[in-house]
Amino acid sequence: MDLRFERVALEKPEHVNVIVGQAHFIKTVEDLHETLATHTPAAKFGVAFVESSGPCLVRVSGNDAAMSELAARNAFRIGAGHTFYIFLDGAFPIAVLNAIKEVQEVCLVYCATANPLEIIVAESAQGRGIMGVIDGQAPKGIETDEDKAKRKELLRQFGYKA
Repeated sequence: MDLRFERVALEKPEHVNVIVGQAHFIKTVEDLHETLATHTPAAKFGVAFVESSGPCLVRVSGNDAAMSELAARNAFRIGAGHTFYIFLDGAFPIAVLNAIKEVQEVCLVYCATANPLEIIVAESAQGRGIMGVIDGQAPKGIETDEDKAKRKELLRQFGYKA
């Protein structure tokens, strides 16, 4: 059996965050929508879920047309069965990540990032699946005391630490 690997760059504006994961049921798109609406009511978001049986459609929901279109377009390009793509504008993934992990259909989360993102996809005669992600750049060094102080200051600016 032939197996082919492909690197697919996710398309998104620089300021938009994305969460990529795997789930198992058509109900996923509605449950993720409800979770996002509950936990980030002021954020714009779009959700896409790749159905992997029956009609095999990309199922889409969201509260913003641009974010929903972005999610649908990327989900279709990647084409990996039972995967979901959440695009967030105006909220950080940390605000919703635990709630997303608790959605009954969610099996795993590959990443949550605003970085440039590449999805490593494997394709066989049966279909396509995500093997992993490349999230951002390789490290350029190890943080110094000055870097630690800046990190701590940034977390307090965001309100994540007191």
